[in-house]
Amino acid sequence: MEGPIPWKEVDVTLSDDSSPSRDAQGVGGSSGSASKNLNKNITIDLPPKETESDSEDAVLRRAQMYQDYMKQIPIPTHRGSVIPFTSWTGLGYSIKKLYGQPLHYLTNILLKEWDKMRIGSEDEDRPLDTVIHPCKAEASIWLIEEVHRLTTSHHHLAKLWLSDPMPHAFIDPVFPII
Repeated sequence: MEGPIPWKEVDVTLSDDSSPSRDAQGVGGSSGSASKNLNKNITIDLPPKETESDSEDAVLRRAQMYQDYMKQIPIPTHRGSVIPFTSWTGLGYSIKKLYGQPLHYLTNILLKEWDKMRIGSEDEDRPLDTVIHPCKAEASIWLIEEVHRLTTSHHHLAKLWLSDPMPHAFIDPVFPII
């Protein structure tokens, strides 16, 4: 048995089944050296590339797990304080911190859209809690959140996630309570 092979003489070839093997071409360009170095070549087969349908299936499974978990989180029934806020997304952030719960992906998207709708309005510069009472605004968010948690199809979520270049920007971290 020979000693260890020096790294200079080891040829590592990555193969994805779409390119011809270097063994067939010969190492170093000559067929004589190919047979001499045959035992020194290491070929690593890469897993097949993920197809588009596999990717869609993975997103669909993630959407189903996400929706199933969100259904299990109870909507708070006791609201203990009035939350000051200047924007819908700001109120959503405060709600997440105060209640220690994530908001649904669709709720986060909706809050962002509501903030966009204010641009150009005559009260755009006024803090939102002077336009809408904080209790009504919070109750509206929780009502929308309940609809999203209980009635959203994971198929619809997966379709939205696939069309969104950065869906995770609006998905709050979900940590199960143990």
